[in-house]
Amino acid sequence: MKEPIDSRQLRAFTTLAKVGSFTRAASELCLTQSAVSHSIRSLEDSLGCRLLDRLGKKIALTHQGEQLLMHANKILQEMETARESIDQLGKWGRSRLRVGASATACQYILPRVLTEFKKSYPQCRITIEPCDTPLLRDFLGDNKIDLGIALKLKNDASHIEFIPLFDDELMFVVGPEHPWALAGKVCREEIPKQSYILYDKTSFTFQMIQSYFREEEMPLNTLIQLGNIEAIKELVKLGLGVTILASWVAREEIRAGTLIALSLGSRKLRRHWGVVTRKGIPLGLPQETFVKLCQRFSTGLSAA
Repeated sequence: MKEPIDSRQLRAFTTLAKVGSFTRAASELCLTQSAVSHSIRSLEDSLGCRLLDRLGKKIALTHQGEQLLMHANKILQEMETARESIDQLGKWGRSRLRVGASATACQYILPRVLTEFKKSYPQCRITIEPCDTPLLRDFLGDNKIDLGIALKLKNDASHIEFIPLFDDELMFVVGPEHPWALAGKVCREEIPKQSYILYDKTSFTFQMIQSYFREEEMPLNTLIQLGNIEAIKELVKLGLGVTILASWVAREEIRAGTLIALSLGSRKLRRHWGVVTRKGIPLGLPQETFVKLCQRFSTGLSAA
């Protein structure tokens, strides 16, 4: 593999081509004439060809020199553009934030957080990657996101740091005319007989629910799976089945009495929410601000 072209030699060459003499090129580059001559000789040796002819005190480009000049101007312009782009990122508020989050977090947590975040960083470029808890870890490891809002795993990867936000409890949620709602309690014998409307089976929460009732020896046999929490709540309101949600996700409906939340039983099914980042990678100011806003706006969700 050939060595890349030295950018200083390339700069000397393009300046010489522009001004037409070693004396004027040396003056413009604030170098000695011998230094410019040395750069051109080294560039020619590197490329294995003659780039210019001396015509007295002036120079003329060879065919190879003309070809190089066409590419050199583009290369140096790209280098300058790259430098300007990096300089812009160092200015206040000009940065990026790549966030991974589950559909629930995207719908119920992120809007308030991002609305406040944009007040402090109006020029920050934000991208959201909807993904469930296990996939979110993969995205972090592959540097596709900077941080994410996710559930805590029992055995998390060694490269993950978990910053706690809040805990919640999954509960049965039924329509107000459901027998459990009218009785004010759950009949355990009827749990396996119900029609359940649950979030997508590929989600980590679905796996938690399935594992919980397997341990209770109460398999949930009749299932409708949807990928939208709002659609699930509407079907439950219509009396088409029972769902299992955290009460904060249906806070407004529960307050209005259009949905009723009931405990799963004496053994609780709790989830632990947090912000996950790559361990050992310091957070920049935008990322720290985002984490603090998540902590601020998640206050009270565990008791909602």
